[in-house]
Amino acid sequence: MSRHALLVAFTLAAFAQTASDVEITAELHHHQVFSNDQVRVFNVEVAPGSPTLMHWHRHDYIYVTLGDTELSNEVEGKPPVDVKLRDGETRFSPGPFAHLIRNLSAQPFRNVTIEILQDEKLRQSPAHWDEDRGLTVLQGGTKEILFVKDGIRVSEFELQPGGVVPKHHHTGPVLLVAVNDLDLRNDVEAKPPEPIHFKSGDSKWFPANYTHAVTNAGHNQAKFVTLEFP
Repeated sequence: MSRHALLVAFTLAAFAQTASDVEITAELHHHQVFSNDQVRVFNVEVAPGSPTLMHWHRHDYIYVTLGDTELSNEVEGKPPVDVKLRDGETRFSPGPFAHLIRNLSAQPFRNVTIEILQDEKLRQSPAHWDEDRGLTVLQGGTKEILFVKDGIRVSEFELQPGGVVPKHHHTGPVLLVAVNDLDLRNDVEAKPPEPIHFKSGDSKWFPANYTHAVTNAGHNQAKFVTLEFP
């Protein structure tokens, strides 16, 4: 085969690989459940032994794992990497890149993927938080600040029945992601108490500038993750 023919063949192969990549919104295992000008939230579920399509993450994103799992992360142009994740494990991934996920476990792989639409702007924003790591013991529970990325502070809460997150103020909006089924009471200042019932994987966006306390009104431990935006 001539040098020219080889070049054409390699070019066509590269084009075919790129053309097969899909946007995250077209990937069949990613189900968009919420969007605004700051985030797009996807619920992801992949059957045991199955892969996703090769798909693009054009923005930085944060994901919350639902259930213990093992998977193969196959980034385009790189060798596959096997990853074990525990229930509730929350991580940050910088974009852009294309990859597929192959579920290696015997249970469905589930997560909540939060795409950060203003990642470029947030990377340039000044530091907003006094703390970017730390564990706080609450009344009947704990709050652990996991990390701050793109100016967003990510925390994990565990509350026993009757456990309370004491009254506090949010200057920016907050996204809450339920790791397990939740029955919470949200006491927003100057408003009647609000019951919140979540299934595992549900998420809720709370607007900026409010003061509240949260109580686990259920009979089981409540575990959830919050993303606090500056």
